[in-house]
Amino acid sequence: MISPRIHLDPNGPELSRIVAGAWRMADWQWSPQQRLDWIRGCLDLGVTTFDHADIYGGYTVEALFGEALALQPGLRNRIELVTKTGIALTTPNRPEHRVKHYRTSRAHIFASVDASLKQLHSDWIDLLLIHRPSPLMDPDEIAEAFERLRQSGKVRAFGVSNFTPAQFAMLNARTPLVTNQIELSPLHRAPLHDGTLDQAIALGTPPMIWSALGGGRLFGDAPDAQRVRAALGSYAQQHGVAIETAAYAWILRHPSRPLPLTGSQRIDAIRAAVAATTLNMDEQDWFAIWEAAAGHEVP
Repeated sequence: MISPRIHLDPNGPELSRIVAGAWRMADWQWSPQQRLDWIRGCLDLGVTTFDHADIYGGYTVEALFGEALALQPGLRNRIELVTKTGIALTTPNRPEHRVKHYRTSRAHIFASVDASLKQLHSDWIDLLLIHRPSPLMDPDEIAEAFERLRQSGKVRAFGVSNFTPAQFAMLNARTPLVTNQIELSPLHRAPLHDGTLDQAIALGTPPMIWSALGGGRLFGDAPDAQRVRAALGSYAQQHGVAIETAAYAWILRHPSRPLPLTGSQRIDAIRAAVAATTLNMDEQDWFAIWEAAAGHEVP
């Protein structure tokens, strides 16, 4: 079972439909060889795209991944690296930060990309995202920075994360964006109804999806989680798959052509996500899960 591939834009980049999220890697307490084995395990499933951000692990995860990649540098040509910039955390690794804030200046974007390239042991980034929209962001300044990075060959494509439709439209009018990485799950359905996914369809920019399993809430005791779990379980039993697979299938059914991220160190969990790409959930099953989450039928 291999993850299919998808173009975010007619001219690229091409990513695996299931994306491996590396944001928890610092918590895994793995050796470089174990991290390399995880990368290889993802590749065996056709999961070639790895999602990062400069801030993950308190600014440590990119270096952990890059350390593993350096053990087999030839793998760089078989994978796609996605990373993000724009959040400034208060952490011992950044003592100059007095308060958590957002940074989207030209200078910060350039410095962040150079640091990410060094940490990841790579000469290029396949996709760079602005991690969070800042009230102070200047779309013209960001567009200029993106164009210079494109011309230099350091970054091949650009997108955003957690942007509203209006914010996406503002920046996309200045520079072409290929995706908006957003939260979506049966327990977080706002993008279905606030115009975010409508915009993705209209512009042909498939969204990347974080927290596809509700950040673990799907397996909690909240009433909505219990209802959703029961609905997913019914579908999973009918189709002989795991509940997690059913949750990913619910997301993949959307016509915006979303790319769900996994956040697990377990290859079996990533395999469960890949299995969802073979399913085509019908409308009634999809709405049964929506109804379970909302607690009422559609209007």
